[in-house]
Amino acid sequence: MSKSLRMAMGVLGVAATFAACAAGENQHEAQVDTRPGLPPEPVVTYSFTGAQPAQRIEHGEWIVDVDDAKRRLHAQHHPHKVLETRRVPGHFQQPAMTSVKDFALSKKDLTVINPGPGEYVHVMEGQRHGYRNLTIGITYTAPGGAPPMHTHEGEESHVLLKGKILYALGDKIFTMEGPYIVNIPPMVPHSFRNEGNELAELVVIFPTNVWEYDVLDYFPFKNLSNQADTKRSDSK
Repeated sequence: MSKSLRMAMGVLGVAATFAACAAGENQHEAQVDTRPGLPPEPVVTYSFTGAQPAQRIEHGEWIVDVDDAKRRLHAQHHPHKVLETRRVPGHFQQPAMTSVKDFALSKKDLTVINPGPGEYVHVMEGQRHGYRNLTIGITYTAPGGAPPMHTHEGEESHVLLKGKILYALGDKIFTMEGPYIVNIPPMVPHSFRNEGNELAELVVIFPTNVWEYDVLDYFPFKNLSNQADTKRSDSK
């Protein structure tokens, strides 16, 4: 084989190797691009640096110690220990309700809190926005995201149009797939977890103009195996 032929073959070999590597890189990039991505996590509105004197703010929420009256209330409804109460921090001035912006809110205008890993809520607390008996939250619940086990003094409703959510409601564990509505009675311990591969945005509704909940010392999904029903648990 002549020297010039060997050189030509060598050049062709290098070119083929480079082309294969380039094809592999492009294929990898295409796979990444076709994967469903999650929207960026929201940023909490309030931090501990903005706390008022004697006020404790963590994960965008105002943390309040529980008193004996609160403990007695919980003891009447469930066996779990109540750890703390969480509220929306920050001073506010009630709107005049004279212009369109007082009545029509964008999600970006709402207070953001971070109750648990992979769980954020855009909170429309009624008393801050001209409502007398309504508070609504829109969640950002990432796959696997969940709030702590908690209760509310009033009833709550969950609405989800698309997604798969694992619920703990009292002593029941069950799964719901959207579209659905779930009724959560007053003082019933509950939590939920996104079982899907995409972001879930639950709408949570309260017939009160104050956002408040009590966190319990029990988390139902920590050691969960296959206890969840794959169907609605109407028969339980």
